[in-house]
Amino acid sequence: MNIEEFRSYCLSLNGTTEGLPFDEKTLVFKVMGKIFALTNIDLFEQVNIKCDPEKAIELREQYEDVIPGYHMNKNHWNSIRLNNTIEDKIIYGWVKDSYDLIVLKLTKKQREELSKLH
Repeated sequence: MNIEEFRSYCLSLNGTTEGLPFDEKTLVFKVMGKIFALTNIDLFEQVNIKCDPEKAIELREQYEDVIPGYHMNKNHWNSIRLNNTIEDKIIYGWVKDSYDLIVLKLTKKQREELSKLH
């Protein structure tokens, strides 16, 4: 996986926007204004994704390259090192899980707005 493939996948998720709100190298993906993934566009060595707290611990125990979220709430975020030890399709599944967690927390009105976007 490279940065363009990752970016394309994230942007394929309904209502996703991207931006650089923190600095010129931290690419952030949001749905309805809420972050679900971020990465360093210069290095692209890891990605941060939101995760259910129990699943976050399980993934950290199962995969050496899944660690507590760098600069994030360690209970709700994992960082995944991108060094080809975890299949891309698995990482994409975790990104989708992160996106879905955010969507579940949206208000009814926000979810209705999101469903109108395509």
